[in-house]
Amino acid sequence: MIRIAIVGTGGMANAHAVAFKAIRGCKLVAGVDIDSDRVNGFCRTHGIPAAYGSVAELLGKCDFDAASVVTPDPFHVPCALPLVKAGKHVLCEKPIAPTAPEGLRLVKAAERAGVINMINFSYRNNPVLHIAHDLVAAGKLGRILHFEAHYLQTWLSSPVWGDWKTTPAWLWRLSTAHGSKGALGDVGVHIVDLATYVAGQKVTSLNARLKTFSKAPGNRVGDYVLDANDSAYLRVGLAGGGIGVISTTRWATGQKNSLNLALYGDKGALRLDLDKSGNEMEVCIGKNVAAAQWETLKCPSLPNMYERFIRSIRSGRNDAADFRRGWEVQKVLDACFVSEEKRGDVVVR
Repeated sequence: MIRIAIVGTGGMANAHAVAFKAIRGCKLVAGVDIDSDRVNGFCRTHGIPAAYGSVAELLGKCDFDAASVVTPDPFHVPCALPLVKAGKHVLCEKPIAPTAPEGLRLVKAAERAGVINMINFSYRNNPVLHIAHDLVAAGKLGRILHFEAHYLQTWLSSPVWGDWKTTPAWLWRLSTAHGSKGALGDVGVHIVDLATYVAGQKVTSLNARLKTFSKAPGNRVGDYVLDANDSAYLRVGLAGGGIGVISTTRWATGQKNSLNLALYGDKGALRLDLDKSGNEMEVCIGKNVAAAQWETLKCPSLPNMYERFIRSIRSGRNDAADFRRGWEVQKVLDACFVSEEKRGDVVVR
């Protein structure tokens, strides 16, 4: 039996709890949150026997094997670091940290401790990403020359996600003083991971533009100054010499939650749209290249992130995406802010 604690019991924590409860041989034993009403309600909802107000209290009073860190972004490292130092396996929400140097502290601590460590890039739950990655790795597309990727949401222009003007759970994501890195840090992190994971290459250079649009009187709602970026646009160079464009925004009217990737090589191409399906993509490979024809490739089901985390604990072999991958993606995000400030190209090291 693997005993799991959930650290941070806001909205996304419910998805973690449901996913772990569905895995045979897992038991949720604790919830942790500084808000006592929230953590107690969360524990009642999911039948969790113990509630704590801090990670220190959890470590001092509870017997458990692993934890999911589902706090707001600025608290990922402060919560995960003592857990890994105590020898606990950790699944952490993205991004790994507000900045890459902070994330590297967590990477090194987890690797020294020898614990299983994973970042919950939740869109890797879609089997199509792994099949696409394998196609590229097998050389079916040849040299990757060009790609286009986007992650578009509409929650600033539509109430489909809720009324952001009155909900702290959304407002903090618009305020740098509350720890937000804007659309780039919140959802752009996913599309950077998705595009580079499928391409199988690191970003080596980029030129980014970030934009914050006026959306309230004085761009403020109560204590929240709405100064985090709403849109981001990246021109990217890959390690293999290819180039591409990554874009993300919360102002994509009509797009509830759209992730799209098109990848073009000198021997083939693929395109996938997670808004339509996580189990199929279109490919133009082999004999279809000469006729520029596409066919639909259906992908088998694969273990999700939570299942792979538990499988890693049982096997002792760390599955992807680990903390080091989270750090690599964070380096790209950090470079975007430098590029915006310089208004120019940046090398990603």
